[in-house]
Amino acid sequence: MSTPLPPFPKRQEPSDEPVLMELAPRGGAPQLRADAARNRARLLEAAARLVEERGVANVTMEAVACAASVGKGTVFRRFGDRTGLLMALLDHTEQQFQAAFLSGPPPMGPGASPVERLHAFGIGALRQMSDQLDLYLAAESDATRRFSLAPYRVRFMHVAMLLRQAVPAADTELIAQTLMGYLEPALINHLTRQCGMPLERLESGWHDLVNRSTATV
Repeated sequence: MSTPLPPFPKRQEPSDEPVLMELAPRGGAPQLRADAARNRARLLEAAARLVEERGVANVTMEAVACAASVGKGTVFRRFGDRTGLLMALLDHTEQQFQAAFLSGPPPMGPGASPVERLHAFGIGALRQMSDQLDLYLAAESDATRRFSLAPYRVRFMHVAMLLRQAVPAADTELIAQTLMGYLEPALINHLTRQCGMPLERLESGWHDLVNRSTATV
């Protein structure tokens, strides 16, 4: 079962964290009213409890509505469908991870060398994905949309930037896509659950891949 999700921040509280790209698409909608924001937070807290208690596979829109004591239509209006709900659940977790690699302490954040940051980024992503693997798998978009979603683009641009700093003469865009492919939820699921590989082996493989990708001849 997935690791419990971190508590959701209260929407009315100001934050000095950088503005980060979110997993759940907003579509340019205006900011939610205070009561609507509270209702959204209540629905997400109910969904997170159900994920922890029943597992992601057993969480339905109807179950969330019942747990939050609202009508099913309210959940659909707020999140669109089950995938939208699961993506919203991952939104806070994704923002925490983005804050860590964009502005957190080294070695993942600024202050370490580009190669050191690449090593730390992958290890952090692998552990985060492993902790919430069922949720990431359930919220996976179809292949035609996967590479255009905001979280993927933020991670990809970060990896590509570090590669440009480390190996400026290389085709950093393609190398970044290769590194990002190593961190796909479906691959992590296959290697850890279907092949029985320990996470430590994947972490060692990430270090080897980064070293080979950034080696200069």
